[in-house]
Amino acid sequence: MRIIHFLVIGMLVFAAAYVYRIKMESTARTERVLRLHAEVREQRDAIAALRAEWAKLDAPLRLQGLAERHLGLKPITANQHDALKNLPERPPSFFRKGDPDPIGAMLHAIETETITGSVPAPEANR
Repeated sequence: MRIIHFLVIGMLVFAAAYVYRIKMESTARTERVLRLHAEVREQRDAIAALRAEWAKLDAPLRLQGLAERHLGLKPITANQHDALKNLPERPPSFFRKGDPDPIGAMLHAIETETITGSVPAPEANR
């Protein structure tokens, strides 16, 4: 009979220790969740502060004042244009009229000769 009592007492001590361990784990996890909630709240507050600062820095009146102070730009007027005859001459052409485009010919040669694997090969080359 004493052996059964010792076994029952041992099982009760084991069960109490197991319940205590579960309670401590749940307490630790609850504390961790509360810390994470506090961190999330801090991050949201920081985001709100940064958005407010961005709105202040991005205010049109502030930007206009900075532009007037530092850039020295003048307003555009309707007569700020030039005649077509005052445009510079067209740059010289390095190939004759009627010749194929040299860059286009090189690209076409590369396309037909090389298959990189990133694009499937045309059906004719398989």
